[in-house]
Amino acid sequence: MSDTTVQGEVTSAAESAMQLVTRATKEGAASAREAAEKTWAATSLFACRFVYTTCYTISYGVVFPATLIACSIPKNNAAVRGLIDGASAARAKVDDIKAHGLSGSSSPAIANA
Repeated sequence: MSDTTVQGEVTSAAESAMQLVTRATKEGAASAREAAEKTWAATSLFACRFVYTTCYTISYGVVFPATLIACSIPKNNAAVRGLIDGASAARAKVDDIKAHGLSGSSSPAIANA
């Protein structure tokens, strides 16, 4: 009878150990999934902030000096009129190219450029 009791206790202990291992595995997997989700969210937030800050800095660094220089140039002189006329001609050329479409390099709008 002592053999059956010992075997029963061993079997019961083995089942308890397997249940403990199974529960620990499930809890560990859930914890790992939760940690991965938190890490992904933090990484995503960092990447978004990095991209935003980089674009903001670059645009501010380009737009501010360009605006400062543009505002400091006198308005009614030959240089400004030349810039305005050149920009208008470039816009007209782009509109002409868009109107005719880009069907290849032998397009009349591109050949006349």
